[in-house]
Amino acid sequence: MSDHNNVVGAKIRSFRQTKNISIEEIAERSGLSAEQIASIENDSNLPSLGPLIKVARALGVRLGTFLDDNDELGPAVCRAADRERDHSISFSNDASDARRNMDYHSLAKQKAGRHMEPFVIDIHPTEETTFKLSAHEGEEFIYVMEGEVEIAYGRETYVLSAGDSIFYDSIVEHHVHGSHGQAAKILAVVYIPF
Repeated sequence: MSDHNNVVGAKIRSFRQTKNISIEEIAERSGLSAEQIASIENDSNLPSLGPLIKVARALGVRLGTFLDDNDELGPAVCRAADRERDHSISFSNDASDARRNMDYHSLAKQKAGRHMEPFVIDIHPTEETTFKLSAHEGEEFIYVMEGEVEIAYGRETYVLSAGDSIFYDSIVEHHVHGSHGQAAKILAVVYIPF
């Protein structure tokens, strides 16, 4: 798991160095701190998608570029057995926070040029009761596969059970976590305009 996370950080560093952009420039362009950028590049704990999207924009690449394995132009097929064997990516709620509350299993990392990021996400149990909300451009669709999830969205909170779904503009601050700190599994599709 952490090896795959290191690949994401290494890709970000490689893109930044190839474009001859300093960490400070990426920080200025993205609105993140230089410490957050360095942490993303060097740590096995990735932040939530919001900061990664800001880094992608600052570098002029798609978010998917950090997750790509291949450059498949045709359809991308992801078999359940492959997904179970594949490495997941763990995101923490904050770039400086070492908590890992979700494992993301990409369903299309071999598809080049995509603007949607489909994931199966395992949400781990947590004793946390307060969460840092994030916002980024685009839209998100979430379908609950197992358990019950709580979505903090702006000033509202939505509780969804298995079989329920939600579609929202991700520019509004939000956070997804297991209801009452319990484990859950969701299908999430994140659309990021480029």
